[in-house]
Amino acid sequence: MSQASRRRSRVPTTRLGRMFRLGLTAGELALGGLAESARRMTGNGAEGNASALLTAANARKLAQRLAHMRGAAMKLGQLLSLDGDFILPPEFAEALAVLRDSADHMPQAQLNRLLGREYGKGWQERFTDFDYEPIAAASIGQVHYARCRDGRELALKIQYPGVAKSIASDVDNMVTLLRTARIMPADFPVGALADEAKRQLTQEADYLQEAHWLRRFGKLVADEPRFRVPRVHEDLTTRRVLAMDYMPGAPLSVLERPDTPQHRRDRVGGMLYHLMFRELFEFGVMQTDPNFGNYLLDPGSGDLVLLDFGSATEYPRDFTSLYARICRAILAQDQDEIQRVAVEIGYLHDGDPEAHVREVVDLLLIVCEPLSQPGIFDFADSDLIPRARDAGLELVFRSGHFRPPPPATMFLHRKLVGSFLLCARMGARVPVHDLVTPFLSED
Repeated sequence: MSQASRRRSRVPTTRLGRMFRLGLTAGELALGGLAESARRMTGNGAEGNASALLTAANARKLAQRLAHMRGAAMKLGQLLSLDGDFILPPEFAEALAVLRDSADHMPQAQLNRLLGREYGKGWQERFTDFDYEPIAAASIGQVHYARCRDGRELALKIQYPGVAKSIASDVDNMVTLLRTARIMPADFPVGALADEAKRQLTQEADYLQEAHWLRRFGKLVADEPRFRVPRVHEDLTTRRVLAMDYMPGAPLSVLERPDTPQHRRDRVGGMLYHLMFRELFEFGVMQTDPNFGNYLLDPGSGDLVLLDFGSATEYPRDFTSLYARICRAILAQDQDEIQRVAVEIGYLHDGDPEAHVREVVDLLLIVCEPLSQPGIFDFADSDLIPRARDAGLELVFRSGHFRPPPPATMFLHRKLVGSFLLCARMGARVPVHDLVTPFLSED
């Protein structure tokens, strides 16, 4: 299906309808697997022992279907695209990465019905201008420009119908699909992570809660004018529509252009990492969904507009202090202390075999290289991702002692991995070690 033909599609709104769509998707993947098996039998397909289901064509088909469904099914695909290299075949992790930046748009008739339910009959009279072409479309909702009769320029984040009530069934059905199609290992212990995904996605679907986080983050970063957060407009905000200031700016993806000066890439990368460390170690509150669509760049000042706080998470001080301790140990290359804190966090357990402990400690040292390397860390030139993937696959499939990370760390990992990938795509060079050090002093 071409990109143009999938730009607008009706959102499946009922649990039964969404389950049916995922069932059809599973059938399509199975048919694709049968076709691949036939090609292999005739000598025209891929060689090797890989499952016939795990083809690039099946991966693209799954991504297309999830972009059409939107909601928790698509969100879970986004999460897997970040951490998927450790549990999914590379073709699937790569295809699902498309879901980070795009989703189908609602047709106008469905959008009108939705706004009628939220604002009442004649909702159009509230605005002198309403642009039916979305500014952005993601997994939970899409954003439209509107101008009020009093002159306020707004960005209206409008939730897809049926998303909130289908979160639990979407997640459960997606896990079943991934296992049935043998995309995810059958014995991968995903239950606790699925429960955490349901909890977080339920929060993301509550726009009154997101409005709270917008107000809170606006206050937290008020001392740094280079970070800007849109104001909430209470009179037009509901549980399914979030009204906020329209903030002009360029998408962060402009920094990927070859003609972008290196200092601009480096400045934004440094801002993202500085803010992440403030969130974790100072605020105890973190926006855990870093992707290009959640930031805007002011081309003149270079300021960053921070968008989309649906995935904000609050971490207690005892949790963040453990991460400060493990960061200090990593900077000191103190493997005994790394091991002790890894047990407290839940990455390791008392009594784990020595070989498994070494593998986990080595993986932690790899993924934290940006912190431990003095001077400038060149994200574009780093081979950290493939090395971490290889170490992670070794840990998952061959150690015999792998456990998934504690559920409480799931969205923190999304922030850490996503921030690295953002800086890698931008080609940023950032003094990460110098940025984190001030937050690690023991008071």
